[in-house]
Amino acid sequence: MRNSNHAGFPVAAIQMVSTPGVQENLDRAGALIAQAAQAGAQLVALPEYFCFMGRSDRDKLAVCEEPGSGPIQEFLSAAASGHRIWLAGGTLPLRCPDPERVFNTQLVYGPDGGLRMRYDKIHLFNFSKGEESYDESIAIRPGGQVRAFDAPCGRVGLSVCYDLRFPELYRALGDVSLVLVPAAFTYTTGRAHWELLLRARAVENQCYVLASAQGGRHPNGRRTWGHSMLVDPWGEVLDVLPEGEGVVGGTIDAERLQSVRASLPAWRHRVL
Repeated sequence: MRNSNHAGFPVAAIQMVSTPGVQENLDRAGALIAQAAQAGAQLVALPEYFCFMGRSDRDKLAVCEEPGSGPIQEFLSAAASGHRIWLAGGTLPLRCPDPERVFNTQLVYGPDGGLRMRYDKIHLFNFSKGEESYDESIAIRPGGQVRAFDAPCGRVGLSVCYDLRFPELYRALGDVSLVLVPAAFTYTTGRAHWELLLRARAVENQCYVLASAQGGRHPNGRRTWGHSMLVDPWGEVLDVLPEGEGVVGGTIDAERLQSVRASLPAWRHRVL
């Protein structure tokens, strides 16, 4: 995690290489959250599927939790209150009305351990090329509402992985200072588009983007791209971790954000 000499709100993104073992993943996440908090981060974001990367799509049904209870949610609440941080819990599987599917849900906890916001991933990844084939709709039910919450750094918008390819979602968030993008981009699609899309979302919305990713070879054979990063409102990558587990971060600088918007007032010039 890169230290910053600028005043602002310190944030961190955690990169993991999650496995089918829930407790193993929680233990690793706990150590990385502690590392980020000790470095001064006041908001920490975990990657998509931080708690579980199963060997098949439907494996997540066996570990899904009821909203408001379960070991994964208890872990997130305790980590947030224990370190007195804002904690964005990547995603976890929550029960939905369809018994054959789950919601892929991002939960945000405040420094008191209380749940502050829930976002169910809206756009479901589908990709097929050669031997690679993915279809999240097999086991995931899409959400239907965009979500944002207020933090000390300003309004924070929520999104997950494949959402990144749909700029209208980010416009629908309204005026935000920061957008979170927990992800498990595949190596193939990440190499082609990950940084390009993150920087585009930062530039067009004139906000910071904090992307926490899976980054490595998983026991199920899947390889994820990694490259967790913090991007500023001008599209500059402030910190990045190519592969493997670790922490990246920096500060959300209100003066930097306002300077970008003042010098190039694209936010005010929007018509549609």
